[in-house]
Amino acid sequence: MLLGALCAAAACWIVSWAEMTVGTIQLGICQFTPVAIGLLLVIVVANLVMGRLAPRLALGPHEVIVIYTMTLAAALTMSRGLLERWIPALVAVNYYANPANGWADLFFEHIPGWAVPFDVEGDAAQWLATAFYEGLRTEELPWRAWLTALAAWLPVVLAMFLAYFCLASILRRQWVDNEKLAFPLTVLPVELSEHIHWSRSIFADPIMWIGFALPTFVFTLNGIHALRPSVPEIPVQYRLNTLVFNAMGRPWRDLGYTTAYTSMAAVGFGYFLPAQVLFSLWAFFVIIRVQNIAFSAFGAPLEAMPLYPTSLWNGYQVAGAYLVLTGYLIRAARPHLRALWRAAAQGREHTAVHADEARPALAPRWELLGLAVAVIVATWWFALLGMSPWMALLETVIFLLVVCVVMARAVAEAGLLMTETSFRPVDLVRLFAPMRSLGPKTLTSLSLADAVFTRDLRGNLLSTLLDALKMADGTGLDRRHLFGALAIALLVALGFGGWLHLTLPYEHGAIGMYSYVYRGNPLLGFQYFAPILGAGDDYDARLPVFFASGVLVTLALSVLRMRYTWWPLSPLGFALSGSWSMIVFWFPMLIAWLVKGGIVRYGGMSTYLRLRPLFFGLIVGEFSQAVLWATISGLWRTPAPFFPWP
Repeated sequence: MLLGALCAAAACWIVSWAEMTVGTIQLGICQFTPVAIGLLLVIVVANLVMGRLAPRLALGPHEVIVIYTMTLAAALTMSRGLLERWIPALVAVNYYANPANGWADLFFEHIPGWAVPFDVEGDAAQWLATAFYEGLRTEELPWRAWLTALAAWLPVVLAMFLAYFCLASILRRQWVDNEKLAFPLTVLPVELSEHIHWSRSIFADPIMWIGFALPTFVFTLNGIHALRPSVPEIPVQYRLNTLVFNAMGRPWRDLGYTTAYTSMAAVGFGYFLPAQVLFSLWAFFVIIRVQNIAFSAFGAPLEAMPLYPTSLWNGYQVAGAYLVLTGYLIRAARPHLRALWRAAAQGREHTAVHADEARPALAPRWELLGLAVAVIVATWWFALLGMSPWMALLETVIFLLVVCVVMARAVAEAGLLMTETSFRPVDLVRLFAPMRSLGPKTLTSLSLADAVFTRDLRGNLLSTLLDALKMADGTGLDRRHLFGALAIALLVALGFGGWLHLTLPYEHGAIGMYSYVYRGNPLLGFQYFAPILGAGDDYDARLPVFFASGVLVTLALSVLRMRYTWWPLSPLGFALSGSWSMIVFWFPMLIAWLVKGGIVRYGGMSTYLRLRPLFFGLIVGEFSQAVLWATISGLWRTPAPFFPWP
């Protein structure tokens, strides 16, 4: 527990420098974060040494997993999981409000004074916001204003954490025990944790070191190039729009943002995924690009989904797919949900009358009660922030019970390294009425709430908790003890991580730090709603058609997948087709599908199993290089190479 807390604090520090200050190495946005893997390697190597010198003092597999999961949860919370969205969102609107955009007149009067650290009755660009973005000179950091605002947000933050814990405990029984999903992101940590002797560990296999050497060579060379531009580099991204499609004119230039990021770690992960899942992930990404080209060919130029890097039609197709997948998951889990309800009503600790499994993380009664409390508190808090009651309920239910659950399923079944969706709960309102019908108070509160919770969902803690429970099963760890350790890690992240998120901008000036965190995400909602508040918007009758097409396609894919084992396309791939996650990982998934298919076809299962360490090496090599260069850059303030998971 002590080592886990120390590693959690170390992860917060490394992530703060890599993402906020350096800005070129995103160490905390993946569900399988490089910083957690890097620190896990340090623990594992030290444990191998201890196993040789003093075997009694070596950590057991369950203890290594405790350290790893605490580090992972803290890293995600420090990054896009919460803090990188939360802190800047409370001050950005004041700093960037000016007479030209009129945000002070449009928004300030609708923001509750307790929800932000600046004075909502004051002017734009107040000292508190200016010092945050431009740095302190001789003044002291305004702790009282910040702590007051952050304390006001704590009820909804803790409600979200509670919901994640309860949902993870509920879903674990269905997805692990009943459906036996693969949980691909748990394979490497469990394998690393199980060895205390070097000769029997993965590090003793020379094939692993071949895989390790490939990304090490590439990123060492690229790191030297960042320091000495005269040294050549090996590109790890290829912008296909610029290189190929833009020059071809319409309709080809309207395919949408398409870049080939060549992450060797992602290829390594893809090697462990089922072939049908791999195929579905990259194939639907390509199919959606073909759809965009077809729309353009028939006279409909590319229209962007508000606040997301996909087309308008695909964004609403994905929304329909998410709702269908949620219904499918509920239907598949009906026996489990009935047993859960009976166990909760009877006050039993298990969902089965004669349960011989280990104690659950939470008893059924506490799972349901905790989830209900979390939904009620979050809805009440959003209403206090300014949303209409029905919009507050929609925001909470769609986010927690639809978006988070489907993204967690994508990680558990498809091993998706990065979770992200293509719509917000408020986008569903446009199916029935224009946005202006919500009113200025609701739109203002959504600008804050969406920036903090429902947009840019990289770092989904529900997925992390489910992976942690799966690893606990594999190493004999008591699930209740695991939840206690994870709660401690979240407290470390909120405390130490929150301190870093305040002191670094005031020390260095956020205007010179990572632009997306301080000048992108916290402003997108205000930029989108400002014209609507000023001039209104019209109802778009095409949106229900796009939504219905997504529903029908997902239903058809689900039926075909259930009836025909040979059917290669998964509805999960369609639901993820427009997300930033697939923009980043479609090309590595294609490479992994080709490589794995060739190995299995021509070498058989024995060759596939023998080459597993090679792909482990690709993952460990790339992620360890990311941590190494982030540390070097943080200590010596030097440039770092670009890593292909932005």
